[in-house]
Amino acid sequence: MGPAAFLCSAMFIDEAKIYVKAGDGGNGCLAFRREKYVPRGGPSGGDGGRGGDVSMVASEHVNTLLHFRFNPEHKAQRGRHGEGSNCTGQDGKPIELEVPVGTVVYDADSGEKLYDFTHAGERFLVARGGKGGRGNARFATATHQAPTEHEPGKPGVERRLRLELKLLADVGLVGFPNAGKSTLISRISAARPKIADYPFTTLEPNLGVVKMDDFRSFVVADIPGLIEGAHLGHGLGTQFLRHIERTKLLVHMVDVSEATGREPVEDFETVMRELASFSEDLARKPMLLVASKMDAAQNAERVASIKRLAAERGLPYFEISSVTGLGLEALKYAIAERVLGAAPVTAA
Repeated sequence: MGPAAFLCSAMFIDEAKIYVKAGDGGNGCLAFRREKYVPRGGPSGGDGGRGGDVSMVASEHVNTLLHFRFNPEHKAQRGRHGEGSNCTGQDGKPIELEVPVGTVVYDADSGEKLYDFTHAGERFLVARGGKGGRGNARFATATHQAPTEHEPGKPGVERRLRLELKLLADVGLVGFPNAGKSTLISRISAARPKIADYPFTTLEPNLGVVKMDDFRSFVVADIPGLIEGAHLGHGLGTQFLRHIERTKLLVHMVDVSEATGREPVEDFETVMRELASFSEDLARKPMLLVASKMDAAQNAERVASIKRLAAERGLPYFEISSVTGLGLEALKYAIAERVLGAAPVTAA
């Protein structure tokens, strides 16, 4: 299967549009008592039941929005109508939609942000069920003893929603396609992302948990490579830029080998322009600059140019080779120091 075919079949689902409808309330009942030995029967119509709510809950058991693509409509049960003998109708059964942690809910019509799920177990009432109508027994008074008034149930709330998933990671790896991000994450964590030598090998963000010696850990997101125009939707586009908005730290990887045919400094500047075009806040995040593929770097000036850039920008600079292991421990501990807020640590 070629790169293009793989792109079509394995695209990461991180956005979905759905329709939700809470249950309508049941109608109030119009009834009068007709009981033996009760000479003066009165109104006995019960109230309608309440419609079921539609709620969302953040779950660790789902990690994409794919299931909403195949099932975009979700309706809760309506309330039962009221009955005679002052019997209230049964409430409609609510429904609960599981979403991944990191999902942001927007009103599709207005664009308003409704909720941002950041922790497992968080719950959000997205559509409230309609109230049941009152039966005629509710309208009886001393001067109005045989009311025929009764109310219909209120309609449940209906909404069109846009769901957007942003990964929750401490560290985002950014850089051009084939800058070595997938290989790095495979070396410093237990993640085993797909690695190949064609552009956009990474078609969905990979998460890796990096464990430190003191039993603490941090999460690294291997973000698909950025190309010029990514913020306009070129390449894999903005669908992946949003995933690094939540990270505490960016690790900007630049391939210093001659295989790219590009200048390392130009690669760095291109990616920085894309980050800034998408979000100025994103471009200002704390960042480490990493010269990758040092094992294949044969031109000393290419390495020197990116090192000078790091000094000019005041960025911590590291040289690594994920193939030979050069610099990996030092980089890992530098990331941990910044992300975990630890006292300075040194690689063993």
